[in-house]
Amino acid sequence: MSVVLILGSGPNVVACRTWPRDPFDRIVAINNAWAVRSDWDDLIFPDDFARERQPVDLSPNQRIIRSAEYVPLQNTFGGFVYAGGTMAFTASYWALAALQPDVIAVLGCDMVYPEGESTHFYGTGTADPLRQDISLRSLEAKSARLMVMAAKLGCAMVNLSHGESRMVFPRATPQTVATAKPSPFDMAAANTALAKEERLGYYVPSGKYWKEEDGFDPDAIDAVDQLWLKSVQLPGI
Repeated sequence: MSVVLILGSGPNVVACRTWPRDPFDRIVAINNAWAVRSDWDDLIFPDDFARERQPVDLSPNQRIIRSAEYVPLQNTFGGFVYAGGTMAFTASYWALAALQPDVIAVLGCDMVYPEGESTHFYGTGTADPLRQDISLRSLEAKSARLMVMAAKLGCAMVNLSHGESRMVFPRATPQTVATAKPSPFDMAAANTALAKEERLGYYVPSGKYWKEEDGFDPDAIDAVDQLWLKSVQLPGI
């Protein structure tokens, strides 16, 4: 059983500072989350991530994952327009393709940004999912899509946070994560969504989809998102 822990920058990510390493075979940090605990294995961030926010000293087993590696891998899952152009999704698709785990557990990736409260573990940061972006119209749908893509490969997606979340993954704990199973999904709805994505052809090999978004129809993307939402059992339903 191979379990990957992905750490985002949400305030609740600090909970993992006291967790034992044993339940996790690999720890992937996103952006600033490398500062949460020192035993991370992979750090993934976009090309414009500020140099002063990057770690200076890496241990021999630590590596940085850049766009030259993660863009081609995310492209194998349909690219950024359909999969979601935020690093929480990118890190998950990269881990799914590069590490081929049995479980991907996320923490600090809830993408909830209440006004007047700390939005990141280090204070207030830039909330990517709140920007005007053609790929982020339904974060719930993007997480449903990811959950289905993972399940098709025999991988379970789980959320280790306990608060509000835009991710629709089942909840888990460090104690139960190793027993997680891939979520059931509606194969017909998933295949219909994939076929619609193929017909639309909103694929940008470079990953820089924002440079071509004038050619994308938001209503068509919304229709695809609705299909993904129908393909899974949503929390509370």
